[in-house]
Amino acid sequence: MDLRIFTEPQQGASYDDLLAVAQLSEELGFDAFFRSDHYLVMGQGDGLPGPTDAWITLAGLARETSTIRLGTLVTPVTFRLPGPLAISVAQVDAMSGGRVELGLGAGWFDDEHRAYGIPFPPVGERFAILEEQLAIITGLWDTPLGSTFTHRGEHYELIDSPALPKPVQQPHPPLVMGGTGPRRTPRLAARYADEFNVAFESLDDTAAAFDRVRAAMEAVDRDPASMVFSAAQVVCCGSDDAEIERRAAAIGRDLDDLRQHGATGTPAEVVERLEAFGALGATRAYLQVLDLHDLDHLRLVAREVLPHV
Repeated sequence: MDLRIFTEPQQGASYDDLLAVAQLSEELGFDAFFRSDHYLVMGQGDGLPGPTDAWITLAGLARETSTIRLGTLVTPVTFRLPGPLAISVAQVDAMSGGRVELGLGAGWFDDEHRAYGIPFPPVGERFAILEEQLAIITGLWDTPLGSTFTHRGEHYELIDSPALPKPVQQPHPPLVMGGTGPRRTPRLAARYADEFNVAFESLDDTAAAFDRVRAAMEAVDRDPASMVFSAAQVVCCGSDDAEIERRAAAIGRDLDDLRQHGATGTPAEVVERLEAFGALGATRAYLQVLDLHDLDHLRLVAREVLPHV
């Protein structure tokens, strides 16, 4: 199982904080460094020093790392127009030497949209926008050199676009989608996604979501084996009970709740939790690291968990 580090910088992190985590994650042998794409703190906290932009951050990290993969989990379609987003991701892919992945979703956090003046349409419209953005972004990337791309849709119109620049990865950077929606999400994932992720759900709900996507893929004659299935879980690992309790307190989470809903406990317990997701077909796990200053936490997971999954 690939293990990836997943951060939530809107809770309070500078670029330098993220750089330290990304470079250490690379040094320790984790597969990827991903970050959320949000602009507003969630729950308690002041969010200081303030939000960092996901794709500006990844552009910087692309030049300050060399092997680790980089991406978003996930970029909301409400934040960016699809043409400029395709350009940004292709550019960061080139800056990284072909290490970028794009997680794309419909968006959900209405408070951050109000806080920064971003339009937030109803959920049905956001899913329609998501479908169009997926068609446009992949269409731009897949258009042969020397040809142009045209799209006339309900929300976007592109006429004779040169469809440049091209990303380094071919046919394009991997697209990550996720969620537990019963209809639209599986259908769009079956058509566009290279990876399907279920975040912070139980084993039963994760299994059900995976099965819906597999069924949607079979309905369009796509082999389910062509999809990477993954899970995201909060990680809270310690060598003993005292260390586990300290780390849970540091992120303001109830330990009993973490044990039920996260990858929590001793390294052996975390391995057991990840193996349970592996039994459902997950070949990749995103470990949500909430205390970005506790670098010893990363070292412990790399030393005691990573070699055993």
